Amino acid sequence: MTFRLLVTLTLILGLAACSTRLNPFNWFGNDREERVEVVETVTVVDPRPLVSQVISLNVDPHPGGAIIRAMGLPPRQGYWAADLVEVERAEGRLVFEFRVFEPPVATREGTQRSREILAGTELSTQELDGVRTIVVQAQSNRRSVSRR
Repeated sequence: MTFRLLVTLTLILGLAACSTRLNPFNWFGNDREERVEVVETVTVVDPRPLVSQVISLNVDPHPGGAIIRAMGLPPRQGYWAADLVEVERAEGRLVFEFRVFEPPVATREGTQRSREILAGTELSTQELDGVRTIVVQAQSNRRSVSRR
């Protein structure tokens, strides 16, 4: 009787924790898109332009922090050296710009799949402390994920 009660109680508490902040897989939900038009300023520290658009954003938890992955779509093939550059950290919001170098020569547009470029960064648990929303910004849109 006691064993059965203990197993039942463990299952109930375990399943209840699945939808709380204690479960690291619930840290960040699905990404959502917002259309924007970014105007570059002269005070940009990074010489690379913003990618045209961000088509996906994922935050994958791992022991000790999380990995942020964003997929960008430049206007044509050949863009390289993609990075997520942190530009703002305030009020529980962490903002990155998706920056890439343009190809040195003229290139074809190609298919969407052939133009996709991936950038990522790793953040420790301490760096994520207090962060409720992560935003990745491109030239024509931004994507964000929020903690559940």
